[in-house]
Amino acid sequence: MTTAADAYDAIRARILSGAIAPGDRLRETALADEMGLSRTPVREAMRRLEQDGLVEHVPHRGAIVRTLDPQQVTELYLIREVLEGTAARLAAQQASAAEVEALRALLATQPGEAEDAGGVEASRRNAVFHRAIRDAAHNRFLLRAMEGVTASLALLGPTTLGMPGRIPEAAAEHAAILEAIAGRDGDAAEAAARAHIRSAHRARLRLIYGT
Repeated sequence: MTTAADAYDAIRARILSGAIAPGDRLRETALADEMGLSRTPVREAMRRLEQDGLVEHVPHRGAIVRTLDPQQVTELYLIREVLEGTAARLAAQQASAAEVEALRALLATQPGEAEDAGGVEASRRNAVFHRAIRDAAHNRFLLRAMEGVTASLALLGPTTLGMPGRIPEAAAEHAAILEAIAGRDGDAAEAAARAHIRSAHRARLRLIYGT
């Protein structure tokens, strides 16, 4: 690893995976030593991450992984609802038979609550399922619009799929989206996707407020 681009990719990947969590401090010296770099490329990488909205500078603390307040969380879910709904509508119109079968296969392999009490594996497969729908929409501009939203989701903290009952609830919501896509019903697909994101938003707020 020798460049600022390499450092950016490495640090960003750790943020998106949750290895570096919201609120964690990012120390240039420690990161540079860990990656075998000078501080200059790490500093440039941090600047890019700040432009992406993933990192912020806090007085007396330095660079930290950004955290979202409840209003920002709501704003994120609102735009996600619009984009995911659009993706599902387009997938109902554009997805090939092979892509629909791939979505079925993804749902068939999602773990149950008893198998994945913390929701970590369910969260990973949930992300793959949503990505597959976006890919099946066949719209590069939609994919680009979703990139920032997808990155910002890493700032939400622990997955809501670890909450009791959320895994089977989300599975039923995914099934409704898939059946609408398979039935080539764009209205129903968009409605189901929007309902799913609203449900995820409610779960997120319960997690934030401990209710």
